[in-house]
Amino acid sequence: MPTATITTTALRACKQRGEPIACLTCYDAAFAQLLERAGVEVLLVGDSLGMVVQGHSTTVPVTLDQMVYHSRCVTRVAEQSLVIADLPFMSYATPERALEAAARLMGEGGAAMVKLEGGEALAETVARLTAFGAPVCAHLGLLPQSIHQLGGYRVQGRDAEMAARIEADALALQAAGASLLVLECVPSALAAALAQRLHIPVIGIGAGRGCDGQVLVLHDILGLTPGKAPRFSKNFLAERADDGANDKAEVSIEAAVRAYVAAVKAGAFPAPEHTLA
Repeated sequence: MPTATITTTALRACKQRGEPIACLTCYDAAFAQLLERAGVEVLLVGDSLGMVVQGHSTTVPVTLDQMVYHSRCVTRVAEQSLVIADLPFMSYATPERALEAAARLMGEGGAAMVKLEGGEALAETVARLTAFGAPVCAHLGLLPQSIHQLGGYRVQGRDAEMAARIEADALALQAAGASLLVLECVPSALAAALAQRLHIPVIGIGAGRGCDGQVLVLHDILGLTPGKAPRFSKNFLAERADDGANDKAEVSIEAAVRAYVAAVKAGAFPAPEHTLA
């Protein structure tokens, strides 16, 4: 369990001393308590709940009301972990709408930071949010809210032009005031280079071990993924059972989460088989 309340300053210190940051998605009070107890530093109330909780095929149908509700469920019990809440699809189409949505996620939902998907075009929005005291986590690479435009869940940034675009976007969002960056499904070399260049922490998902931290969907590490699990994920609960643990506590959900945290901290996860490019 974290020994002190996790803040953006604490995450920046982790980056500076080379200590990987462990993040997981979280959507309710019971798991918030368990994840925090197991040492997860950042709880992401992700709009991925639309897929793993609500059964949708994408994150697009998730509403702001739903995000506020789930954020409140998590923050009501989380005492030390940093809680980030996703701004859902189209809730930040303009800076004004973003301010209103962030006010609800932080005011009603209790989140400490909001996350949005997109590049340099959102720099003004990020600047407005941070100017009014709303910390921002940016998200580049594969953007789940743009899946219909992208045409599927594919690795982003493989060619030089797209890699340069992602780098330019990352620098613009950092300059606008973003405190954190999630890189999803980008080549590991690109992710590592960005983590070295940026002064804000870079959290990877399907982006290799060169990032400053890792995040996965909670359901994926427990083998509860609806449909086929992403190649970059790992079922830590099944691994505990496969290792032949004879104590029920050793194959519990909490033990699986602790194993994930330990693997991230040790640099053992993601392994090469969990790296997409």
